[in-house]
Amino acid sequence: MDTTSKIKTYIYRLLAQREYSSIKVEQKLVCKGFHPTDIAPVLEELRQEGIVNDLRFVESYIRHRQGLGYGPLRIRQELQVQGLSKEMIEDQLDITDNVWFAEASRVWQKRFRGKAPSDLKERGKQVRFLQYRGFTQEQIEQLFDQ
Repeated sequence: MDTTSKIKTYIYRLLAQREYSSIKVEQKLVCKGFHPTDIAPVLEELRQEGIVNDLRFVESYIRHRQGLGYGPLRIRQELQVQGLSKEMIEDQLDITDNVWFAEASRVWQKRFRGKAPSDLKERGKQVRFLQYRGFTQEQIEQLFDQ
């Protein structure tokens, strides 16, 4: 089996489990021992065919992390760390979408059982929790204004 076939087989095996960005696929291939000059043309070919798709990865990642209760700021930061373009992330994330307000409310309800803060100390604790989760100040303030 030639190198190109081995690289393709490994990529197919990876993507059968879950989506990966092209950067992550390349990193995994280098760790596996393949040379970057062998990886580049194969990866480009699979990008052209739509098998390795960064946009699909971003959509999948946002949906997954949102389902786990993380907000748009944290998700954006995690995607940027993975080396994806800021434009692609912003196009898919849409921080001003009302879905994020509902998500902040769901996460707050789950964590604090809908119990409004009784004093400033408790409010600070709840605000810090939501900030850690990655929700914007506007989303948090709207939650507490309700």
